[in-house]
Amino acid sequence: MNKCKTLGTLYIVAAPSGGGKSSLVASLLEAMDNLELSISHTTRDKRAGEIQGQHYHFIDELAFEAMVKAGEFIEYAKVFDRYYGTSIVQIESRLKKGIDVILDIDWQGAKQLRQQFEQVVSIFIIPPSLEELMQRLQSRGRDDLDVIKARMQQAQAEISHFEEFDYLIINDDFQQALGELKSIVQANRLKLSIQREKCAKLLSLLLQKQ
Repeated sequence: MNKCKTLGTLYIVAAPSGGGKSSLVASLLEAMDNLELSISHTTRDKRAGEIQGQHYHFIDELAFEAMVKAGEFIEYAKVFDRYYGTSIVQIESRLKKGIDVILDIDWQGAKQLRQQFEQVVSIFIIPPSLEELMQRLQSRGRDDLDVIKARMQQAQAEISHFEEFDYLIINDDFQQALGELKSIVQANRLKLSIQREKCAKLLSLLLQKQ
């Protein structure tokens, strides 16, 4: 049987803080094959349970700035006084192998990535209401009221960029939102433009005159 091969697709998933994208992305990675997570670099402190090289590459600000000067990031941004960036090498190497890569990123990074990659699918996730978003942020137990208020204001600013994305998912029911996220990946893999390139040899054999 002929194996079909093509370049991988870059999936961008963005959401305001508390939108639930990290949990959805983690579940998506468990449910689908040939899909890997891009590991970003950050200057923020490591949280309880986070593992170096698995959740983030944790580095200090001087090291981050050195990588910026060396042109090692596809995109980077400063969020709440902490830097986040996506390295070029770890993305391109996997796409060339035909592996789909998913990025858990903010709208600023998404904008930069869309300018640099042709095969990009962007997905924005929003909460069902501001009240629900507030409750999610409070239930984390990590931030005081002033920080939560700032995150709420930031969230509304981020949500205003939803029209820049290809797909919009409302994360009210987790399983439904996960199913919608899986459907987007599955449907994209079956697009004619991708299948034509992916299965060019098979299509040629099927169309040969007998």
